[in-house]
Amino acid sequence: MKQAQLTLPAPAKLNLMLHIVGRRADGYHELQTLFQFLDYGDELGFAVREDGEIRLHTEIPGVPHDSNLIVKAARSLQQQSGCPLGADIWLDKRLPMGGGIGGGSSDAATTLLGLNHLWRLGWDEDRLAELGLALGADVPVFVRGRAAFAEGVGERLQPVELSEPWFLVVAPQVFVSTAEIFSAPELTRSTPPITVRSLLAGGGHNDCQPVVEKRYPEVRNALNLLNKFVPAKMTGTGACVFGSFPNQGDADKVARQLPVTLPSFVAQGRNISMLHRRLEALAQEANA
Repeated sequence: MKQAQLTLPAPAKLNLMLHIVGRRADGYHELQTLFQFLDYGDELGFAVREDGEIRLHTEIPGVPHDSNLIVKAARSLQQQSGCPLGADIWLDKRLPMGGGIGGGSSDAATTLLGLNHLWRLGWDEDRLAELGLALGADVPVFVRGRAAFAEGVGERLQPVELSEPWFLVVAPQVFVSTAEIFSAPELTRSTPPITVRSLLAGGGHNDCQPVVEKRYPEVRNALNLLNKFVPAKMTGTGACVFGSFPNQGDADKVARQLPVTLPSFVAQGRNISMLHRRLEALAQEANA
């Protein structure tokens, strides 16, 4: 990314639980979920173009340039703000696609925040989050960058303070379609709503997990394997599964015992995303 004027992280997230409490007339599901960020993710580089063109220089297999959420986010911000500038964008992709850890949504949010900074638009978080919601239900979570209890279709966010353990995240080599899981006839859609207080006391499960386990043996096998060491859960609609540890050493120890055919990484859970910590540091440097 030698040409980049600004390099920013696009962190992963985990859904520590995911309850489906109902279904709306428009087909969307009413959710309750708890998000926390990880100090691990993709990285994006940005440079301003004077000709107004948006160009992503990294090819993602199976994703046409104009369909990429990064490009859509950049063009949407450009149109809504009336900004005449464009951008060259580079992506260092580390997060698995279809993994339930927010790769595409996080990339889109980093694009919105990064170009807002580079183009000097001065948009606030609320405005960027609203724009992000049109790109995907998870995008506002990354735009706001705070661990949160989310309700509705995931757009009503209540920031929470969670402990910040270390996580071992295992990525089965399978792409799980969110649309497929949410349209599965056997999916539970009537879990009674819970309060954030009872949730923080230790409640919560993932309603999507039994559906994914049944349809994707790779995910079921990964859960069974990780369960031998630590209580394992699936994040979002999968495919990634995770366990939490009090320190990095314990997480690394289990990671070393996993088969080499099963990719994994260890990262700390964080209540403020590394993207927001980076932007805060940039703001402090500018004011120094």
